[in-house]
Amino acid sequence: MLKFFISAFLIIFFFSGNSAIEKNENLEIKINWQENVSGDFSFTKNWDYPEGVYRNDFGQLSCDGFCPPETDRMKDENGRIFKDSLARFYQLVDTTHLFHSIKSKTNSYEWSGTNFITVKKIGRDTLYCSTDNNAATHSSLILKIIKNKCIPEIELNSISGSAKKQIYVCKKGDIKIDKILWNNGILKAKFDLIFEHPENPNKPLFWKGKILTQINQNRK
Repeated sequence: MLKFFISAFLIIFFFSGNSAIEKNENLEIKINWQENVSGDFSFTKNWDYPEGVYRNDFGQLSCDGFCPPETDRMKDENGRIFKDSLARFYQLVDTTHLFHSIKSKTNSYEWSGTNFITVKKIGRDTLYCSTDNNAATHSSLILKIIKNKCIPEIELNSISGSAKKQIYVCKKGDIKIDKILWNNGILKAKFDLIFEHPENPNKPLFWKGKILTQINQNRK
């Protein structure tokens, strides 16, 4: 009789444990392939300098906080870059125009906005997409695209004291991808995603927006 109760308990525990795991697995969303994803994608005409780069009071492109240490010696006490140091300064500091690749909104934690997403091919049928974080944004949208499925999640690397990375899994959503541009190495997509929110289950997290960017074909 004792063996019977022990066996029954283990069976119940096993299946209840599996149910909990399955409930929290990332949802695979079927991709809605389209001949043309319509909408306003003019945000890709906007650009920013790399983070920390700005135009100083003297009309020079300078940087603050993210500069190579040696550039400090190339400025006077007012922040003006010495004329004879300009060429070397711009060899060290990246002043590239970075064109926006995503326009989106979310109610995720520690998010003040991002204009960039990295899209990389990591396998024959697999893409890994992640929005860029910055000094004020620590939540990143992750999209794993495998053949005709997309697995979205939100990754939070908080600076508010928690040392652990927090993952919020997708509950439901929709993603449309332009098939013609996809075949030409470009990701053009519209998405509307809902994520689990364990801290406040009655108020799910969301992330919605548009993407238009080149697919990095380098798998390394």
